Amino acid sequence: MYRLMIVDDEYATLNGLSNYIPWCDMGFEVKAKASNGKQALENLQRQDIDVILTDIRMPVMDGMELIRRIREENLPIEIILLSAYRDFEYAKEGIRYGVHDYILKPTKYEEIKTVFGNMKKKLDSRMEEKDPDREEEMYRSISKMVKAYVERNPGSANLEEVSEIVNMNPQYLSRLFKKKTGQNFSEYVMEIKMREAQKMLCNPRYRIGEIGEKLGYTNSKNFARAFHAKYDMSPREYRESRERNAHER
Repeated sequence: MYRLMIVDDEYATLNGLSNYIPWCDMGFEVKAKASNGKQALENLQRQDIDVILTDIRMPVMDGMELIRRIREENLPIEIILLSAYRDFEYAKEGIRYGVHDYILKPTKYEEIKTVFGNMKKKLDSRMEEKDPDREEEMYRSISKMVKAYVERNPGSANLEEVSEIVNMNPQYLSRLFKKKTGQNFSEYVMEIKMREAQKMLCNPRYRIGEIGEKLGYTNSKNFARAFHAKYDMSPREYRESRERNAHER
């Protein structure tokens, strides 16, 4: 079992992550908990830890200062950030400090399972870390940040804005995203828009024109055309088919 420390100033989050996640099934054991970076550093003086899962915004000492201290002391500890969407800038800084990955709040078990599954593979096959490996992890994390940005801004997502968030040239980011995900940035934006359109069309309180506006279409015809190209039916036909299915049940 790999030794894990969880750091978060919110008691409910700290307690939930410590006690209600089946860490043993993933190959980890919670050996320590802390409510801020200072407590975490004190714990590190008393016991060895392999992985730290830490929040970013905390009193006394925040997560970024904790990471800086760990790196200054060259401690062989892997770090995973707990990051709210508003903390993207901090998550980006964490990448520069060699943070393995980050998990968005509110946490979802499937994301925790995926991130720590990758962490276990890394620890299982650990050798001396090489620069190309660090670069690959950085690019994977950037692609994940881009996806999270689009999912939260389907109606206004654009390459220039997300390029500023991750501090990259737009053309370079576009090529990187295609290489890592197999999709163009514009294709991914369209996929998320249509996925959100489906969800909203299932809710009768949204007018079809309103849905198009929320997803960034200047007129309902353009929205209907894009939806039909994706699903071979108009938004109205999709809504009516869902309503018929609901009545038949």
